[in-house]
Amino acid sequence: MFTGIVEELGEVVSVEHLAEAARLTVRGPRVTAGVAHGDSIAVNGVCLTVTAVAGATFTADVMAETLSRSALGALEPGSPVNLERSLRVGDRLGGHMVQGHVDGVARVLSRVTGEHWDVVRIAMPPGLSRYLVEKGSVTVDGVSLTVSALGEPWFEVSLIPTTLAVTTLGRVRPGDSVNLEVDVIGKYVERMLRAEPEMARP
Repeated sequence: MFTGIVEELGEVVSVEHLAEAARLTVRGPRVTAGVAHGDSIAVNGVCLTVTAVAGATFTADVMAETLSRSALGALEPGSPVNLERSLRVGDRLGGHMVQGHVDGVARVLSRVTGEHWDVVRIAMPPGLSRYLVEKGSVTVDGVSLTVSALGEPWFEVSLIPTTLAVTTLGRVRPGDSVNLEVDVIGKYVERMLRAEPEMARP
């Protein structure tokens, strides 16, 4: 479990392409401090398991399912990535409940730069629009954000200077792909409402 509050802007050191998988090595001095084999780190919003640690870098394997459902397959050496360690019991929940399970890859439609913030419009992948509400939470490349406007089939987020400075969202441009995770609470509510009533007991 994560909060969507990025701890560090890391950098991809290497990408090893394997049969139906990939192995990522990422530099992140802050998130590797105290991390061990088997720990979880979110990379651009994707929960990955640490398989090795060497100094300020960590390595994680990315299976085919993850590559097909996220934008991690487009990463290359030198790519900046948002990094967050998993939530510990007792930590502040600064953003919202984020699983690190990407629901789809979205495309940036436009970006408008203002005096105090940028407004980014993002296209919604098919089937996900029902989980977004205005002023609700959404995770974009691992960053917890508030939906500032909602249309069809798009939504907008407003990025404050801190978000622009310390995450990859300060660099995204129209046409770029981003990982999208909707609020898990909405998915559970939908599941419960659609469930068939239990059969009456004799």
